[in-house]
Amino acid sequence: MAVNSSRIDEEQKEVLKKDTILRMFRYLLDFKKQISVVLCIMAGTITISMLTPLIMEYAINVCVVQKDVKGLLMLGAGALILFLLFLAGTKIRMRLMAQVTNKVLLNIREELYQHIQTLSFGFFDSRPTGKILARIIGDVNSLKDVLSDSVTQLIPDLITVICVAVIMLIKNYRLAMAALLTLPILAIGLFLIETTVHKRWQVYRKKTSNLNGYVHEDLSGIRIIQSYAAEKETKNIFHDLVDQHYKSFMDAVLIADSFGPLVEITWGLGGFLLYFIGIKIIGVENVGIGTFLAFSTYIAMFWSPIRNLANFYNKLTTNITAAERIFDIIDTEAEIVDQEGAKELPALNGEVEFKNISFAYSDEPDRLILSDVNFIIKPGETIALVGPTGAGKTTIVNLISRFYEAIEGDVLIDGHEIKGVTLNSLRSQMGIMTQDNFLFSGTIRDNIRYGRLDATEEEIIEAATAVSAHEFIMKLEQGYDTVISERGAGLSIGQRQLLAFARTMVSKPGILILDEATSSIDTHTELLVQKGIDALLTGRTSFIIAHRLSTIRKADRIFVIDQGNIMEAGSHEELLALKGAYYNLYQSQFA
Repeated sequence: MAVNSSRIDEEQKEVLKKDTILRMFRYLLDFKKQISVVLCIMAGTITISMLTPLIMEYAINVCVVQKDVKGLLMLGAGALILFLLFLAGTKIRMRLMAQVTNKVLLNIREELYQHIQTLSFGFFDSRPTGKILARIIGDVNSLKDVLSDSVTQLIPDLITVICVAVIMLIKNYRLAMAALLTLPILAIGLFLIETTVHKRWQVYRKKTSNLNGYVHEDLSGIRIIQSYAAEKETKNIFHDLVDQHYKSFMDAVLIADSFGPLVEITWGLGGFLLYFIGIKIIGVENVGIGTFLAFSTYIAMFWSPIRNLANFYNKLTTNITAAERIFDIIDTEAEIVDQEGAKELPALNGEVEFKNISFAYSDEPDRLILSDVNFIIKPGETIALVGPTGAGKTTIVNLISRFYEAIEGDVLIDGHEIKGVTLNSLRSQMGIMTQDNFLFSGTIRDNIRYGRLDATEEEIIEAATAVSAHEFIMKLEQGYDTVISERGAGLSIGQRQLLAFARTMVSKPGILILDEATSSIDTHTELLVQKGIDALLTGRTSFIIAHRLSTIRKADRIFVIDQGNIMEAGSHEELLALKGAYYNLYQSQFA
């Protein structure tokens, strides 16, 4: 399986930027009403801003020339009212758009998170958790300004530029053309900058992901780091990743920051051409002072949104790489999904059959983990799987739960081919325990109830009692209301396992899978919980993977797995009598 570590840049398929941009903005269509209100308000504020230079031109060319004081006062009062309306409209539209943007980010993040939950184990096995978190949190947050500015800045600035250009052309097309001569220079410069900076921002996002991945991994393994006094080594690795992150950011910013100077230069050149052509070529006598002043205002009104548009373009170029990373995961197809027409699996009796099962990981199709495996398990049987590490024991139980898909053969439960039933109806009837059972932050009660969310208080206590967890829980200061942190910090390894047993017990599974579930429990605790395990096994089909052979003597059958197949099968006594692989394994442990 191809694995991406925290120090290796993630691979990402290339997509057209246009498609990514359109897909990103499509989320805004869910809020058409709110955006329509924002656009109406913007239409009013743009109209007010367009009128301002005309009011100034009229005041100078008419009221001042005619010494009309009353007219000036009336114009001033009207301008003040328009200004207040402009401020109110601007504040309202910004507030509305902020609400829309946050809801869009919420929708994108929920869609991304829900899709990630459907992905197979292979997706999570192949990359650090921190890199997934970087996409859910950091990359989604990066879209906020782009989505908001696309309505509050892009649309009004485009409209302003068009309106100002039209007004200038109508009033004096020669002055207008003089002011707009530098636009082609700006367009060419922006294109050249964008082509370079987009790739640099892609590198920056990958370095950010590497840094997040390493920090998450480092903090998760802090006990190991401190145990081996490896702080200096991890600090050096962290420093190297931070340095790469810093350099990638500076490389991108170095190019991105040239947007602003390019706009300023073309703006200044355009202003120079306006006055040069207006004075030297057209002549001052042919253009009124009020018109010159109005054009000066319009020049600012034209180039200011041009600068905003260039900044938006820069922002879009910066953050479109985040959108590409988000959609890259959303477009990752789940390998294990409900097939069309999948049916609900009825309540389990517990018969399990493997028919000619072969399995290999998708990136290593020629290396078979399992090869032509066949067996039938009767309802209520307890099957133990033993064998060397990497023999395929865990793969067998993962195929029963359909966490992976066999490349050949069929897995049947109660005669139902598991590919033909819904995943929820299959997995909800299974209880799975591993040697590293994850406990969530919250109360002990919540962690036990996680096995079945509608479990009553009596059922929770009954399950905890059955696996000998009730006694230690009641010794805690707040009993079942005791709050534990992630992974159960503060509890012993054995206590965590007992809580995991209780969680499995309360779910009342039809098929039980114990994957090295007692390996972390000491001998004393194992004796306490063995009665609970026996109760858990009673009446349901169970699969036990164990290296400690003392825990599986009571199994109905023991499968010795090696070289991708079942080498021996039988009860504990039968396999010892064979004096084969199981006998040798048993003797090595109890010699």
